[in-house]
Amino acid sequence: MVAIYDPKAEQNQGLNSSSIVDLGTPFVDSAEQVTLTVDGQSISVPKGTSVMRAAALLNIAIPKLCASDNLESFGSCRLCAVEIEGRKGMPASCTTPVEQDMQVSTQNDKIARLRKNIMELYISDHPLDCLTCASNGDCELQDMAGTVGLREVRYGFDGDNHLSAAKDTSNPYFTFEPSKCIVCSRCVRACEQVQGTFALTVDGRGFDSKISTGYNNDFISSDCVSCGACIQACPTSTLMENSIIEQGQPEHKVTTTCAYCGVGCSFDAHMQGEKVVRMVPSKDGQANHGHSCVKGRFAFGYATHQDRITTPMVRDHIDQPWREVSWEEAIQFAASKLKGIQQKYGKDSIGGITSSRCTNEETYLVQKLIRAAFGNNNTDTCARVCHSPTGFGLKATLGESAGTQTFDSVMKADAIIVIGANPTDAHPVFGSLLKKRLRQGAKLIIADPRKIDLGKSPHVHLDHHLPLRPGTNVAFINAMAHVIVDEGLEDKDFIAQRCQTDAYQQWYNFIKDSRHSPERTAEITGIDANELRLAARLYANANNAAIYYGLGVTEHSQGSSMVMGIANLALLTGNIGREGVGVNPLRGQNNVQGSCDMGSFPHELPGYQHVSNDLLRDKFEQHWQVTIDSEPGLRIPNMFDAAIDGTFKGLYCQGEDIAQSDPNTHHVQAALGSLECLIVQDIFLNETAKFAHVFLPGSSFLEKDGTFTNAERRINRVRKVMTPLAGLADWQATMALSNALGYEMNYQHPSEIMDEIAQLTPTFSGVSYEKLEQQTSIQWPCNDENPIGTPTMHVDNFPIGKATFAITEYVATSERANRKFPLLLTTGRILSQYNVGAQTRRTDNQAWHDKDVLEIHPHDAQERGIVDGDWLGINSRSGDTVLIAKITERMQPGVVYTTFHHPESGANVVTTDNSDWATNCPEYKVTAVQVNKVSSPSKWQERNQEHHIKQTNYLPKKKKITQ
Repeated sequence: MVAIYDPKAEQNQGLNSSSIVDLGTPFVDSAEQVTLTVDGQSISVPKGTSVMRAAALLNIAIPKLCASDNLESFGSCRLCAVEIEGRKGMPASCTTPVEQDMQVSTQNDKIARLRKNIMELYISDHPLDCLTCASNGDCELQDMAGTVGLREVRYGFDGDNHLSAAKDTSNPYFTFEPSKCIVCSRCVRACEQVQGTFALTVDGRGFDSKISTGYNNDFISSDCVSCGACIQACPTSTLMENSIIEQGQPEHKVTTTCAYCGVGCSFDAHMQGEKVVRMVPSKDGQANHGHSCVKGRFAFGYATHQDRITTPMVRDHIDQPWREVSWEEAIQFAASKLKGIQQKYGKDSIGGITSSRCTNEETYLVQKLIRAAFGNNNTDTCARVCHSPTGFGLKATLGESAGTQTFDSVMKADAIIVIGANPTDAHPVFGSLLKKRLRQGAKLIIADPRKIDLGKSPHVHLDHHLPLRPGTNVAFINAMAHVIVDEGLEDKDFIAQRCQTDAYQQWYNFIKDSRHSPERTAEITGIDANELRLAARLYANANNAAIYYGLGVTEHSQGSSMVMGIANLALLTGNIGREGVGVNPLRGQNNVQGSCDMGSFPHELPGYQHVSNDLLRDKFEQHWQVTIDSEPGLRIPNMFDAAIDGTFKGLYCQGEDIAQSDPNTHHVQAALGSLECLIVQDIFLNETAKFAHVFLPGSSFLEKDGTFTNAERRINRVRKVMTPLAGLADWQATMALSNALGYEMNYQHPSEIMDEIAQLTPTFSGVSYEKLEQQTSIQWPCNDENPIGTPTMHVDNFPIGKATFAITEYVATSERANRKFPLLLTTGRILSQYNVGAQTRRTDNQAWHDKDVLEIHPHDAQERGIVDGDWLGINSRSGDTVLIAKITERMQPGVVYTTFHHPESGANVVTTDNSDWATNCPEYKVTAVQVNKVSSPSKWQERNQEHHIKQTNYLPKKKKITQ
């Protein structure tokens, strides 16, 4: 009987996964099948598959050291030698492709002797300290020595060896111990093929070969980005996590989902009891396929950091010390305050903010609390300040408020546009996948005011960098579309079949106007007209072209217009509805997509169902047994304005630090200071909590069950690995507050909340924890029409029938450079830190970025007499702050840049309250500023430091956190 392995079934069923033995070499996608016999068993596999993989699929384990199924075959260790009938010698099975009717023997006396001799040579130059080695019990070299039956080493350790090679302990997370290296090159290949950084190499030849970073073997000063791929690949303890060295091997694992960016990586939390000793990316993870970044892989220590607040606290006024109370007392205190405010000021005088860091279930409960217990629609989320234009723009054009593809889709793209995004820093695991496709030959266009690392990655060719001026996105996208229409490059058949004719004709007449030409818009955008034309042709002529964008698109006064402009461009060229194309927003936080899906906006119930629709609202009213207000509530900016006006007095803020993350910090602080009751639920006492009256301890992702939804609409399970340090998960705290306010919630487990979501939300109607356990993850829509989910959106139709083109008139932002403020400030993220830094600043990631700096072009620096390291005062019409100068040609003249990860930097003190015309998403990316040398911090920074010291003194004496 012949075992037949369908290549698609192998991919879909996860045969190449952490739950299955490593198959040695990667999956080969080929329609042609080849039948061979291995040790008397027949099997059919795709043409090009290695003998090693074919054997592994028959559960025949061939010994190996240099091979791994996430790396291309290499054939250096020779341990995998086999015999093939009709061939001389014993070839390496990892580098030998199968052939029709091939007869393979993997075991006989001759093969056994060869393998034992090979292993003996390895061990002759390897420390025999297995009992005290950190890898003891989890070492492939040790395992293979046992497999081949090695019992003695005849050669001894006389003569030259590498046993005295010095350790490199420069990286805070792992140790490089070259004395234990067997130079299998798996770490080098992982760095190249998986991560794409090319930080490692094999230096020297023969006996002198060694793994090198090119920087005196100092990892910390090399190009290494600490993704952990080399550690995961290493078959010995040469590269080893410090946590394992210090704490020993784990005894069980729990699979969960990373709580950092919107990629949604799956991780196996390796545990000792309730202590996490390491996080290992899961090969079952359909978003990350066993890869990770420095944050998800290593920066989990914040969960048990000494700064964690684990006891509820209350106070009557923000100038009073906190006093610790029980959960019951804190909840009753908060409920009494909220009830009193509503009695005095009316039911609309309070509201809440949901979190993009919390689970879908927790976010759903908060908006339900506001609508059912508060009795209004004053609910909003941090997605307002990042990706709300994505929801508006894609809903208006394509009919659904989400990206169209899987991350894996990029591997079929021939041309890729990256607009206003920095994937290698903000979404690094996807960035690595993108770089892999670019190394295979895909074309790359980057539209960004700043030069990003993606454009200068090893073996990646940047075809076009379009350095548009901040605030001119819409003029740029219109010019791209104009070229395509003007030169007849549009996909006429797709437009005729899939798009609304009248809307297209109106848009066509609009975009055809010569005012949108690259020549006419060049003065606005700063982009060379010929370069833009070449980029437009490249995109339009590609078989598959994809657009990926980030906050550099949405955080503008015309953010929604730009998203619609991107959708127009994809529709114009027919790049929708198949793999390798699409409109792909790169979500910033781990559950930005989910927080939007769960009804966090004041005008939409879960599933983007408008609150004014009587039929839709009635469905929720019947299930929740309350009357829901038919009028949209207040957005976050409206809440701030109303607080200052005196009509909004109470706020429940779960998992968001709005005092640091929202623009125009002076305005935000004034609003928070005007509240009579601010309830903050978080894991740390953040900037917002300085204005709070109630602090409810939050729970980290390691302390709860639930789901996150990533940027590709993928719903992933979050699994509790340890008991909540404060006693309650966030969903339980929200439920307690609702009960105290008189609206009963009595869920026993987050799975029950998901069941309710599925009943009320059409796109989630087929989602359940049971199905998530079966499939690992699900991409919505998941319903009767799409029972296993929807990897690619809009394949045959759009939710609105036919897609519509939107008129995107360019309107210049009011925030322009002038004589007083001649520079434009834009902002972004850096690899090692995350969002407002509350988590990553409490880890060793500080080693790479312990403060925010201001990047400035050499020309602008020279004009002002600035050198690297100078203190710079940054002034805008909203405020001023001080940062350290970093002179770099990444910037274009007239534009400066900073990150916002450290609260003392005050980046948002200078940003304005300008916002997107449709969604109020703040215009973070365009702030007119002046920059000058200074000698001391700004007055705001001095006041903030004083406030911080005072609030810290108000804390009760800390108790040490133990697991």
